[in-house]
Amino acid sequence: MNIETSLDGLAEPDWDSPLQITLTPELLAKTLMDTATAVHTGWESCVQNDAVLNQIVAMDDSGQNSVRLVEQEFADEEDVDVVWHDWALEICVGRVMTIGHWHLRNDSPPVDWEWHARQAEKAFQQACVLIGRRARRGLWVEEAMPHELPPRSYRH
Repeated sequence: MNIETSLDGLAEPDWDSPLQITLTPELLAKTLMDTATAVHTGWESCVQNDAVLNQIVAMDDSGQNSVRLVEQEFADEEDVDVVWHDWALEICVGRVMTIGHWHLRNDSPPVDWEWHARQAEKAFQQACVLIGRRARRGLWVEEAMPHELPPRSYRH
């Protein structure tokens, strides 16, 4: 019995060969949004346009699929003194949206802010691969809060 194991006679696959992968919202949530505070699905975005501070969108060549990272702030419905900061990752494949939220109170420590932002950005970068895009970390410039200089304790 002679089994042919050589691939010499086969041509390499073309770069434009379509690949088919079955994805579900559950798979997206488990692989990309596992550190999110909340994850849900929907037919429409849950982001309030008037609450958006920053956003970045990546779309595929067909315009049918997209990935969006939105940074927003909104007041708590039950406690008006509480303001929430939220990073929302929306992955839209066809009409189905899978949305992950990393949110915390505005008065949370800076280390928590950094962690939440980094997790959401990482998930966005990874989700962009689904639509054939590459995202890299960028710089955000924030306005410094005005404050007075501390009093001097000695003079030279």
